[in-house]
Amino acid sequence: MRRLLHKMARYQVVLVYDGTEFYGFQRQARERTVQGVVEDALHRMGWQGSTILTAGRTDAGVHASGQVIAFDLNWLHSTEDLRNGLNANLPLDVAAHRVVEARPGFHPRYDALARQYRYQIFCQPDRNPLKERYAWRVWPAVKFEYLQQAARELTGWHDFVAFGTPPRAGGSTERIVTQARWQVSGDEFTFDIVANAFLYRMVRRLVNTQVLIAQGRIPLQALAAYLEGNPTELVQGMAPPNGLFLVEVIYPPEQSDYRTESLIPG
Repeated sequence: MRRLLHKMARYQVVLVYDGTEFYGFQRQARERTVQGVVEDALHRMGWQGSTILTAGRTDAGVHASGQVIAFDLNWLHSTEDLRNGLNANLPLDVAAHRVVEARPGFHPRYDALARQYRYQIFCQPDRNPLKERYAWRVWPAVKFEYLQQAARELTGWHDFVAFGTPPRAGGSTERIVTQARWQVSGDEFTFDIVANAFLYRMVRRLVNTQVLIAQGRIPLQALAAYLEGNPTELVQGMAPPNGLFLVEVIYPPEQSDYRTESLIPG
């Protein structure tokens, strides 16, 4: 049933985007960003706001199949019409996948219970242009059983100070990881991780460390030492951004009824 809204309301939108041609999510004065093109689209539809709310900021080159934003808008039509209007005004590498009216005061970042990221790699000695937009080509090949062992070390409560920096200076670096696992299909490997929150560039450093372990270049014990010790600096090395996806932002059941994993290419 199409419901007409004749008042200011807060809308919750799931965004899907290919991050290749964006200089990250956050708006910047001289660079093309996801936030910038979304706000431009909204302004063309009569939005009077100054900034959208977001669940998080992705780096340059990072993709999303489940980024969540919110904004207030005086919209006189249905949420379906709002979604269609957004997609008509957005560039081809960004799309509004779902639009719902949120409760007043909903914030996509502070109301989130957890987030899921996915990282994709494949093992081939030569470059493959058909895969490398959305996955990291790794060579020498990794051993799947080593990836599995490394991922098991990540679950539970840990201080991830060696793997990232907090969003705010002086913030906690402790996080709770509820899921960390690898899956394999042929020469393609997929890493899924779910946590209550993530540090800046945490997933890319974790992936790089696990790949080094799975190539036999560093011992598995090195990962445990990073998690259990008191490192004074970040680990060296970071997986490239093109293999990383923000898959889903998880909210209490009454605030979310969508799943987005099937939108990831691969």
